[in-house]
Amino acid sequence: MAEMRRRRLGRSPVEVTELSLGGAPLGNLFGEVSEEAARSAVDAAWDGGIRAFDTAPHYGLGLSERRLGAALRDRPRAQYAVSTKVGRVLEPVAPPYGTDTAGFAVRADHRRVFDFTADGVNRSLSDSLTRLGLDYVDIVLIHDPDSHGEQALREAYPALEKLRAEGCVRAIGVGMNQAAMLSQFVRATDIDVVLVAGRFTLLDQSAAVELLPAALERGVAVLAGGVFNSGLLAAPVVGASYDYAAASAELIGRARELESICARYGIPLRAAAARFPLCHRAVTSVLIGARSAAEINDALKLADMQIPAQVWDAMGLGDFQ
Repeated sequence: MAEMRRRRLGRSPVEVTELSLGGAPLGNLFGEVSEEAARSAVDAAWDGGIRAFDTAPHYGLGLSERRLGAALRDRPRAQYAVSTKVGRVLEPVAPPYGTDTAGFAVRADHRRVFDFTADGVNRSLSDSLTRLGLDYVDIVLIHDPDSHGEQALREAYPALEKLRAEGCVRAIGVGMNQAAMLSQFVRATDIDVVLVAGRFTLLDQSAAVELLPAALERGVAVLAGGVFNSGLLAAPVVGASYDYAAASAELIGRARELESICARYGIPLRAAAARFPLCHRAVTSVLIGARSAAEINDALKLADMQIPAQVWDAMGLGDFQ
């Protein structure tokens, strides 16, 4: 079994590996994933030394949580960390069922309801524990409070703070696709961690302006997700996605320039994309989503590659080393 470096999550007692398994694909993001493929992805992550796993009710209307919990059920609980999220409560709907419209290939037998109240937080976490089959989760993140920032700060955060004080969870934080509001939470609260998706990548370093310096100053850990910007940095081809939409010709061109730089040093672009966030001292772990054992094994292989400093310099990113 491989060993992977662990890092402490801010001031919390939680330790995570430098690579974490992102659970959105386990919820059939963008397409169906079989039960066997989902289980094999988690098994391969474990065999490769990954001991940090991220999921959310949003991912496949609870499917990701159920699959992750089943795959981890027989693993030694003290050896891994699980994070899930609050802010969306899943409510059952009556048949006939349609297909989910949020990007997940699942039957829409529930609907997502934004709820950042204290009751919503407690209900969401209780439901997540049932789906996961766990007595506790290590990390709970407020999920996408973009249009509910004030309520999340006033109600959801104190509820999580109380759960942490009672020992029900070990670390709390916020997860978003933007850096500005995360910076506000870092400065205004006593959170342990933020998950920032797509805002500290080879194509977008906006999190480095305010969020990452604030996190360093406040002792808040940063988890970097969306490192491929939803696909473009994994394969810069026509039709690739950038932040869940079709990538523009300009962005495809820029990604191909980065790919050419990497090629000069014999490095795949996706290896540089996955490694880059860890160049910053504020970043504790990089989340990599996988739909199969082959994808996670590829990510593990890339993680072992040494990226020469000249690559970052040629990309204009040497200042982050």
